[in-house]
Amino acid sequence: MITAAQLRAARALLGIDQRQLADLSGLSVPTIQRMEGSEDMIRGNVDSLMKLTAALDSAGIELVNEGAVSQSGGRGVRLKASRSDSMWPGPRDP
Repeated sequence: MITAAQLRAARALLGIDQRQLADLSGLSVPTIQRMEGSEDMIRGNVDSLMKLTAALDSAGIELVNEGAVSQSGGRGVRLKASRSDSMWPGPRDP
């Protein structure tokens, strides 16, 4: 599962806005907004959650679940050492 905080953090790591995440995942902007507005765990149908997590994975985001191996414990997100370029266009020049 993914929390709303993890989703916002993942977007921040990628430097993308909600519209760009919607485009990458095939979801609508209002769906992304509802997911990010969730209290804790993201609510949504299974298909939407699968599209979202697949898009994040392809963009190079690793979701760290509660209890996963980490120095401090807890949930989080991190960029993978090697990102797939299939969905993620990479950093843009300012």
